[in-house]
Amino acid sequence: MMRPSCILPFVTRRKIPSSLSVIPSINNAVARASSNRAHSSMPLPSFDDEKESRIRSETSQASANQQLLQKKMPAFQRPSCIEPKKEQAKKQPSTIPTHVTYTGDMTLPITSKLKLTLPNDETPSGSWPLFRLMDEDGHLRIQDNVIPNIVNLYDTKSALHAHRLMIRLTQMDDIFLNAQRQGRISFYMSCRGEEAIHIGAAAALSLKDVILAQYREAGVLMYRGFTLDQFADQCFSNKNDLGRGRQMPVHYGSRALNFHTISSPLGTQLPQAVGVGYRLKMENERQEQESKKGCAVAFFGDGSASTGDFHTACNFAATLEVPSIFFCRNNGFAISTSVEEQYRGDGIVSRAPGYGMAAIRVDGNDLFAVNAVMKVARRYAIEHSKPVMVEAMTYRQSHHSTSDDSTRYRDVKEINRWASDGDPVNRFNNFLDNAKWQGGMDGENVELYIKRVRDEERFAVLRAMEQAEKKQDPDLSTMFEDVYHEKPHHLKRQEKELLEHVKRNKEYYAAGSH
Repeated sequence: MMRPSCILPFVTRRKIPSSLSVIPSINNAVARASSNRAHSSMPLPSFDDEKESRIRSETSQASANQQLLQKKMPAFQRPSCIEPKKEQAKKQPSTIPTHVTYTGDMTLPITSKLKLTLPNDETPSGSWPLFRLMDEDGHLRIQDNVIPNIVNLYDTKSALHAHRLMIRLTQMDDIFLNAQRQGRISFYMSCRGEEAIHIGAAAALSLKDVILAQYREAGVLMYRGFTLDQFADQCFSNKNDLGRGRQMPVHYGSRALNFHTISSPLGTQLPQAVGVGYRLKMENERQEQESKKGCAVAFFGDGSASTGDFHTACNFAATLEVPSIFFCRNNGFAISTSVEEQYRGDGIVSRAPGYGMAAIRVDGNDLFAVNAVMKVARRYAIEHSKPVMVEAMTYRQSHHSTSDDSTRYRDVKEINRWASDGDPVNRFNNFLDNAKWQGGMDGENVELYIKRVRDEERFAVLRAMEQAEKKQDPDLSTMFEDVYHEKPHHLKRQEKELLEHVKRNKEYYAAGSH
C-alpha cells in the first residue's frame, strides 16, 4: 500500500489542522540588508557579422515582444476560459505557523530571520530552519516596511510583473504539455509548482551573472527576456530555433542572455559553474565598479545532488574560492525516486559546512523569500569571492516529463493537495488580495485582474505556438555550423559528401522533408 510521502504545510491564519502542532510565535526581526541590483549586459565576444546579427536580433526581439505581451489585449481577443472563483470571506491573521512538513516526513522549523550560515558559524541544531516571509494565505510574517530593505520585488510594478510572468509560465506549461500529448512536439517538461523559485531568483540577479540551469528553470530565462516566440521555436525545432533544431525540446539556451544551453545528463552543469565562477573571479578582481561584477549560478534538483559531479563541484568551488551559487530545487523526487531513498541527512543544505561553504534554506513557494535569499547569496558570493549553497524547498506538481506517470509512485491526493493549497501562484494571488494594489491593476479588483492576465497570457502562448508550428525546419546545411568559429576541413568534407548523397537520391529526400 502506498504511503503518502508528505504532509502539507497548509497552516493558515484562520484554521489550524489538529494534525499539526502550531503555536503563535512572535515575528522575528529581520536584519536590514540592502544591495543595489545591477543590470549591466555582459560584453559578448566578437563573431562574424551573421552570428553577431543573430545575437542582436535575439536581444531586440526579447525586448520588443516582452513589451507587446504586457500590453492589455483587446477584450474580444481574450478567451473566457477561466471561471471566476466564488466570493470568499476575507482572511484575518490570527495564528502564524511555526513548522512545515515536506516529502519524506521532513518537518522543518520556519524562521523569518534572514541569515547565511557561514563556514565557521555553529550549524543549526536539529533541522536547518526554513526562511519564509509570506504564508500560504498571503499574509506577511514581518512588518511590511521592512520588506523593501531585503526584497527588490516589493513595489506595485515589480510585483505585478513577477506575478504576470508566473502566470505566463503556468499557461505555457499547460499548453505545450497538451501539444506534446497531441503529437505536435516530441517532448516537454513542466515546472508547475516551482514558479516562485524561477522568478524570485532571477529578479535578484544581474545579466552579468551567468546561469547554468538544469531543465526546469524556464522562468529564469523568461524573466531575462526570452520570449514566448523563442520558447515555441525551440520546442518546435524550426528555422528560428537558436539551437537550429539540434536539441530536445525545453533544452533552451541564449548567449545574449547569459544562459548556458541545457544538457540532459544530471549534474554536468555543476563543475562547469565552478569554471565559470573562476573566470568571473578573475574578472571581478579587475573591476572597480560593483555593478560590473558577476557570479555563476547553477540550478539543479535534489537528484543531481546524488551525483559525483555535485561533490566535485562543491569541493572545487570551496577550495578555489569562486563566486558561484549552487541553487538546489528540492522538490521531493528525482523522477520516481523520493528523497527518502536518496539520503538520510537533513536535505541538501546540511552538506554545505562539510565543504566549507556558506548556506541557507528557503521556502521555494514564497516569491519574496526566494528573492531575498538570492540577493543575500549573490552579494556574499561577489564580495567574498566564495560559493554559497541555497536549498529551496518545494513540490513538483507535474509529472517528471511527458515520458513519466508520477501517479505510479505517489498519491494523487497528495498532488492535488499541493496544487490547491501549496501552490506558489495561489499564494501570491492571496497576497495581492491582501495588498489592495488596484492602482496597478487598471482599477480592477484582484479576481478580475487575475482572470484577465490569465486570458491574455494564454492567448499569447497559443499565438506563439501556432506561429512556430508554421515555420520551416532548419536548413540541412546548418548541421555543420556553430561548433567551430571557422569550419574545419573534415567538416567541409562531410558536408560535401552528405549533399552529394542527397542529390543522388532525390526520390528519398523530398524538398522540406529533412
